[in-house]
Amino acid sequence: MSLSQNKRLGVVAIIIQDRQQAVKKINDILTDHSDVIIGRLGLPQPQKNLSIISLIVDGSTDDVGALTGKIGQLDNVTVKTAFAKTSSIQ
Repeated sequence: MSLSQNKRLGVVAIIIQDRQQAVKKINDILTDHSDVIIGRLGLPQPQKNLSIISLIVDGSTDDVGALTGKIGQLDNVTVKTAFAKTSSIQ
């Protein structure tokens, strides 16, 4: 990350509609981008073959976009991001 890119605090919501197919791929992506993830909560719903993961992130919009872009390419996965209005670096 260059010095000109401000880090931003945000939340990423991930809904996985086919747990068996996507969870391993998502965990690999999250591991690759662990430098921007400061918190994670996973709620599996096996009776519905559904999982929900929420992430607290702190990174540049480019870094978080790289993470969510890879997740968003997976089948049966929805991802949404919301950032705080101010940067986390003053």
